[in-house]
Amino acid sequence: MIDIVIACILDLIIGDPYNFPHPVKLMGKLISIEEKISRKFFKDKSLYFAGFLIVILNISLAFIVPFMILKIVSFNKYIYHAVNIYLLYTTVAARCLRDEAIKIYQALNKSIEEARYRLSFIVGRDTNNLSKSEIIRATVETVAENTSDGVIAPLFYALFATPFAFVYKMVNTMDSMLGYINDKYKYIGYFPAKTDDLFNFIPARLTGILMIVSGIFKYDIFKALRIMIRDRKNHKSPNCAYPEGAVAGLLGVQLGGTNYYFGQIMVKPTIGDKIRELTSDDIKRTINIMFTTELIFLTIAFLLKK
Repeated sequence: MIDIVIACILDLIIGDPYNFPHPVKLMGKLISIEEKISRKFFKDKSLYFAGFLIVILNISLAFIVPFMILKIVSFNKYIYHAVNIYLLYTTVAARCLRDEAIKIYQALNKSIEEARYRLSFIVGRDTNNLSKSEIIRATVETVAENTSDGVIAPLFYALFATPFAFVYKMVNTMDSMLGYINDKYKYIGYFPAKTDDLFNFIPARLTGILMIVSGIFKYDIFKALRIMIRDRKNHKSPNCAYPEGAVAGLLGVQLGGTNYYFGQIMVKPTIGDKIRELTSDDIKRTINIMFTTELIFLTIAFLLKK
């Protein structure tokens, strides 16, 4: 547990430097290669099977590689803990998420074009024609969703063992690259998307609850709980509406709605009540909720592990 706490502190201090070696970047390259190879040998509905093979292969690799690395260095406890901390640190993305969101927040004060450009790095939707309020909404939704995907979920699996945190990161990376509902990815991305839904089932709900707890001294947590439960199915994902619903309820804003993905319109129901309009400060408020949620998770986990 101490290794997990130190890894989170490292993440808060240094984040994810662009030129720093990072396992998730390697995961992305591997998935990209696998997709190209799969499309050479599989066509149309047979890509379902290709997606299944990609999931099985990558989950196996994501577990075996860190397991073997830690086993090799286990001869020395100091080296073991140093390597373990580094591996755990690479699975948490709170600082990186905060930095990217703040770049959007700052860009909103300069030009709408720069804000759209910054947003394009962290969302899958088309950003070229988004208004200021839509940019804010997209940023708040991304920080809320990734509080689960990029912070609480990897920490949750890290409690079992570091290789499980890596398995989760691989599953989440596969989903972010292949799990789209469109003509190009509906076959090859089916199993990656369903696997991600399964792995996020508990973390997403846990994140939503912890987010609500994080607002106990500042927000109406009972209203937030009601919103989260009421709107938990108002998303194409069976999981994303939990953290988004918690944030919408805490802030008293409305998230969700229609977006464009790869030129295709996707009509989605809304999450939360539109008690007030979103403002750029809601980006900072959501970031604060994210960090407080992480702290609460670590505190509870530490007490349970004692």
